[in-house]
Amino acid sequence: MTLNPWRLRLLADLATFGTVRAVAQRGNLSPSAVSQQLATLERETRTALLERTGRRVRLTAAGVLLAGRAREILAAMDAVEAELRGLADEPAGTVTLAAFQSAVHALAEPAVARIAERHPDVTVVLLELEPHDSMPALRRGDVDVIITTTDFAGAELDPAIDLVPIAEDEIVLVLPVDHPLTAHEAIGLEACAGQRWTFDVTGSYMSELATRLCREAGFEPSVICRFNNYMIALQHVEKSRSIALLPSLAIDPRYRVATRPLTPPVTRRIIAAVRRPPTPRPEITAVLTALRSGSGRRSSAGS
Repeated sequence: MTLNPWRLRLLADLATFGTVRAVAQRGNLSPSAVSQQLATLERETRTALLERTGRRVRLTAAGVLLAGRAREILAAMDAVEAELRGLADEPAGTVTLAAFQSAVHALAEPAVARIAERHPDVTVVLLELEPHDSMPALRRGDVDVIITTTDFAGAELDPAIDLVPIAEDEIVLVLPVDHPLTAHEAIGLEACAGQRWTFDVTGSYMSELATRLCREAGFEPSVICRFNNYMIALQHVEKSRSIALLPSLAIDPRYRVATRPLTPPVTRRIIAAVRRPPTPRPEITAVLTALRSGSGRRSSAGS
């Protein structure tokens, strides 16, 4: 049996992204071309790798197994390529970078622009993943680098993962511009006990953090809406319908809102996390360098 690495990568991408259409978009292919290549892989392996339900497909148990092995095979091939590229000075290759929502625009995209300028042979694939999703993805090998936070990653990290400090982020109270609390330079959360709140979706990092901070201040927050998009949350506050706790990086100047620091202040460290490779990968080092070189231009970062 001879397995084609390209088809293995398509199968691994299907396990990661979930749909043939998403795999096609990532590889600049048509969905029919992806389906044909996966069908060829099934013939090569003489194994049913996909289950078809209407227009959608999902991996069989054999497909899940092969996708996992495919990642290992592709990682080994990447390591060999990295060793060969290490003989040259210029990094080259593809790096998948996952970042939480507000870090995409504030930290990841500027780093990708610097990479494109400094290392044109490095391609960065950028994904939006919140901390509760990005760390498992890193451990599975679905992504190469993640931007996350130390208070989420924490003690459960294993020695196989390296952490690189990037920036600090301040959590701020977001208010309508005419709200009475804007008279204060800094605000203790106990003063917000009777307010209506906008939170992130249940189970997300910011929802858990905001809930914990309110409870530590002595009250259960009255949450009237939940959004997984900070722009919608800012718009809701702008219209004087609620207040919110958001990371500084989420504050977009296009929205007329007021922000105030908390007292006592709440900050967190933003980090990049990578798997410790058996051999150095210059393209990943280049991405980490680009992230760190841009962190000094921002005083804070967030999720």
